[in-house]
Amino acid sequence: MKNIITEKLLTLEEEKNVKILYACESGSRSWGFASPDSDYDVRFIYAQPADNYLSIEERKDVIELPVNEVLDISGWDIRKVLQLFLKSNPPLYEWLQSPIVYKEQGNFKSELLQLAGKYFSGRAGCHHYISMARNTFEHDLQGEQVRIKKYFYALRPILAALWIIKKKAVPPITFDELRTLIEDKEWHAATDDLLERKKVSDEKTTITPVPLLQDWIEKTITYCKEQASLLPAVQHNTTELNILFRKYINAQ
Repeated sequence: MKNIITEKLLTLEEEKNVKILYACESGSRSWGFASPDSDYDVRFIYAQPADNYLSIEERKDVIELPVNEVLDISGWDIRKVLQLFLKSNPPLYEWLQSPIVYKEQGNFKSELLQLAGKYFSGRAGCHHYISMARNTFEHDLQGEQVRIKKYFYALRPILAALWIIKKKAVPPITFDELRTLIEDKEWHAATDDLLERKKVSDEKTTITPVPLLQDWIEKTITYCKEQASLLPAVQHNTTELNILFRKYINAQ
């Protein structure tokens, strides 16, 4: 599959006349809890020729390929990326940490990562992750039967919010690292059981709710909501990001 993805990215560069600066896997494969039938969620960052940014014409800042059951490929223009980086967009900060990288041009990723700790707003990130966890918990984990995968779509973001609160830092992308925050052995045992079942089940497999995890998710969401409001707001100017922007569009 990696060869297919690499080939599609090369074709995109030629057809769209762009340079892909970074491409990675996002979603469950990068988080560390993929199912046998999980699709591939490929995300990339690209730059157009410099003259394109000097035109008065409106231009799309997203490239998307048609999605199928196996492959989902889309990318953001570097200008959009740096605007979202300034706003502490959590999915973008996750992309930059992905353990599965398909393409990397120059030092763009590493240069952006060096600024991550400075630019990331814990408050904004916390609210994002709490909202994700709460929505999943309220809409997908309340029935007599629930999908296994939905537990991880609640556990991962609430652990990320907890990481921000406890460590005052950008949360890691992998579930294994996030779960090191938890010392409760029963919590880990229940989570390990779900992970093992997920590894051999399809995306639609359901189970009866796990009381221990139901209680933990609900209480931790409440705790994180209380703590998030105490985190300071973060504001930065655009100087460093403008320098990075000009460097990589002029390198085209």
